[in-house]
Amino acid sequence: MQSTSTSVESANANLYNLVGGENGIRRLVETFYDIVEQHPEGEPVSVLHLRGHGIAHSRVEQFNFLSGFLGGPNLYAEKYGHSNVRTMHEHVEINAKAKDAWLVCMDMAIDEVGLGPDVKSKLMANFTVVAELLVNRND
Repeated sequence: MQSTSTSVESANANLYNLVGGENGIRRLVETFYDIVEQHPEGEPVSVLHLRGHGIAHSRVEQFNFLSGFLGGPNLYAEKYGHSNVRTMHEHVEINAKAKDAWLVCMDMAIDEVGLGPDVKSKLMANFTVVAELLVNRND
């Protein structure tokens, strides 16, 4: 079975550079998780991560995943043998509220790191598609 993110990855080969490469992705991930931990909008996401491996772990793995997802080195796939987001999250109960909170926090992080509206639009379109795929609970 093809990775859920493969078709999106090939369409985004340039996003890695537009975000700022390794340093830009690291800054985006750190800013995102700072928002998740410090803002009320992030509470549903924080709760999910605290039930799992924790936010420190998620900071590392989201960086690894986004690197490949945005067209850079496939760090997550090199480490785990795949980058299928459904497989990564199959143990997590994700509802629409958590999905929406994730997207709001990422929207805030993109603004905070200062990415332009064109890059933001491309990122959010791709993040929204993937986030919709991860909803596995209707409550």
